[in-house]
Amino acid sequence: MSDANNLMKTVEKQSAHVFAMIEPMEHEQVMFFNDKETGLKGIIAVHNTVLGPSLGGCRIWNYDNESDALWDVLRLSRGMTFKSSISGINLGGGKAVIIGNPKVKRDEAFWRRFGKFVDSLNGKYITAEDVGTSTEVMSIVMQETKHVTGKPISAGGTGDPSPSTAYGVFLGLKASVKEAFGTDSLEGKKVAVQGVGHVGHDLVGHLTKAGAKVFITDINKVNLEATAKEFNATVVGPHEIYDLDVDVYAPCALGATVNSDTISTLRCAVIAGAANNQLADENLHGQMLLDKGILFAPDFLINAGGVINCYREVHNLNEAETKQHIENIYTRTLDIFKKSKTEKIPTQEAAIKMAVERIEKAKANK
Repeated sequence: MSDANNLMKTVEKQSAHVFAMIEPMEHEQVMFFNDKETGLKGIIAVHNTVLGPSLGGCRIWNYDNESDALWDVLRLSRGMTFKSSISGINLGGGKAVIIGNPKVKRDEAFWRRFGKFVDSLNGKYITAEDVGTSTEVMSIVMQETKHVTGKPISAGGTGDPSPSTAYGVFLGLKASVKEAFGTDSLEGKKVAVQGVGHVGHDLVGHLTKAGAKVFITDINKVNLEATAKEFNATVVGPHEIYDLDVDVYAPCALGATVNSDTISTLRCAVIAGAANNQLADENLHGQMLLDKGILFAPDFLINAGGVINCYREVHNLNEAETKQHIENIYTRTLDIFKKSKTEKIPTQEAAIKMAVERIEKAKANK
């Protein structure tokens, strides 16, 4: 009995810690899931569903601990709420993270079990691909739930959303360059791209075609060498990327690379990239960038092309409508810069205010 009491006390302490993380970020629901048979273990976070069902990808990562996994899914799902809202689409924000385990076999049974957990939320959360997952994985997940996007074209989906994400980031980057330099021409501009996975690779392609001089880095040597060869990009070291004398720094890997340490060394005029949650602390570091005179394009604003592409599946948009939604990223980015200057607030704060205003208006009309 004493063992049971000790276990209960431990659970109570952990629960208090969990709610201390969840409540300030105003999440509607957080579901922890665990399947002993397949080894599947993870978290689904539903941040807000005022505008529509929450949508966000499923990410696999080898987290150092479960608190890191929870923090990641909370930040990512909150970012998805803002991303959908500011993009003018009728979706809420959600996310799933699966805690990586090299001993676990990610076979069909594994992914079908994940699909069942998604389905148990009855459409409140719609999943999609993300880091560590793919359209092929989604084709398995969809055998257990209809609440999935990013499906292969062969399965009636729109395929990999990465090209749409990259195109939106490119448009947001061009708008940022226009704001900083008076013209959106990238001819001769120097751009440092951190991370050349699916999105980063395609972004380098857009930049090169536009005449930019591109510097790249990535921990994946295969991706790095392939991108460098295809686009004649200059390879630099993982830490060197922050010290380069460039016009634009484009973070396209994981988040929190814009922090107190890197801000002190960055020599760029603009930060515009695809990574989620680029600011380690959105209030502190947003203000630091403003004070230093570095123009920041909020990530959830310019990397929305992927979720817009997924929205196409949910609401059966045609290709022209989808492209128009993505191309609106350019003018919306300029709108955020204008709001930031008018209200004398960091661009991140301006973008969040705009996203929240749309949600509050929708809530008031219900």
